[in-house]
Amino acid sequence: MEQKETVCSVAKKCGGCRYQGVPYQDQLRKKQKITEGLLKKFGKVEPIIGMEDPYYYRNKVHAAFGRDRKGNVISGIYEEKSHRIVSVDDCMIEDKKSQEIIRTIRGMLKSFKIKTYDEDTGYGLLRHVLVRGGFSTGEIMVVLVTVSPIFPSKNNFVKALRKEHPEITTVVLNVNDRQTSMVLGDRNIVLYGPGFIKDRLMGLTFRISPSSFYQVNPVQTEVLYGKAMEFAAMTGKERVIDAYCGTGTIGIIASRNARDVIGVELNRDAIRDARMNARENKIRNVRFVPGDAGWFMEGMAAEGEKVDVVLMDPPRAGSDRKFLHSLLSLSPEKIVYVSCNPETLARDLAYLTKRDYLVKKMQPVDMFPVTDSVETVCLLGKRKPDAKVKIGIDMDDYYRIRENAESK
Repeated sequence: MEQKETVCSVAKKCGGCRYQGVPYQDQLRKKQKITEGLLKKFGKVEPIIGMEDPYYYRNKVHAAFGRDRKGNVISGIYEEKSHRIVSVDDCMIEDKKSQEIIRTIRGMLKSFKIKTYDEDTGYGLLRHVLVRGGFSTGEIMVVLVTVSPIFPSKNNFVKALRKEHPEITTVVLNVNDRQTSMVLGDRNIVLYGPGFIKDRLMGLTFRISPSSFYQVNPVQTEVLYGKAMEFAAMTGKERVIDAYCGTGTIGIIASRNARDVIGVELNRDAIRDARMNARENKIRNVRFVPGDAGWFMEGMAAEGEKVDVVLMDPPRAGSDRKFLHSLLSLSPEKIVYVSCNPETLARDLAYLTKRDYLVKKMQPVDMFPVTDSVETVCLLGKRKPDAKVKIGIDMDDYYRIRENAESK
């Protein structure tokens, strides 16, 4: 694995990459130690799977736009826990081509007389630029986030941008006129191309729209989802629920080895994308249902329906007690939990292992090198009635473990 020791010039102001300057093998050792400290009470934690080249991996790049004290246009990242923009020209974890496009847009604003938005005065037009790329297809989407649907000389702007970067396949104007910390608004206006890009993952094609959830590290996503499918070990006879299904990525991948898959998701836009993704891949044994996955599973349990496998990939906050109770009521033979936060994973495993389940496998994957984030795939199976119940970790232990690991 690559052993660069490079320090970003704005690392301390940005705060996003806590392992700047730390050799990659040392990063992996720290993450392994933190993950084991949280999860070893539930069973063996396999060695973390790292990247061959842990730099410039993010295929989704967001830049906030504003002005410095001298009035110069700047673009970059919000300083940690603030809305002050840290000017960034070369981020070590973001796709290089996407960063080039953002620099080009920044340079075009003056000639097109486009003002950046000022949160304090409410004056200006351009708030953010989002660039998303298809790793395997090479398709690129540029999203211009503005406070108004009126973008001066929009056709000429797009033409000039594509002259510099002909690889751009679609440009979308996203209107966000609210006082909010959310980057994207609800309205999209397609300025060029189809309004979405496509990418291929594990041999399947997925449509990515401006607001679609899609993992940002394509190389490690294949590793992560590959482990999830390996842990599920399906034979083609299983009935599967994909909870928190989003745009259907995991469920569609799982459908190739399952009898049928039901994806459940609260976000109706995500459900629409999931259905399109299923059609794109000619998948007929998966259906997507809008709604709360917990309530859906409670309803299935009440009707006496059975499920063999539940795939779950919750947000950083983990699952709430209502969802976990619903999971226990449905009582699947296997649970494959894909976690982006070992802290909340430890909490949820403590709840599940005090009841009907036993942790069988745990595999950390380094999805976000140079940062302190860790993804973990965990397999749970039903425990025998006489099996010992695992004791969950005290969360005070977690903070002590993390502080000790970070100080070394």
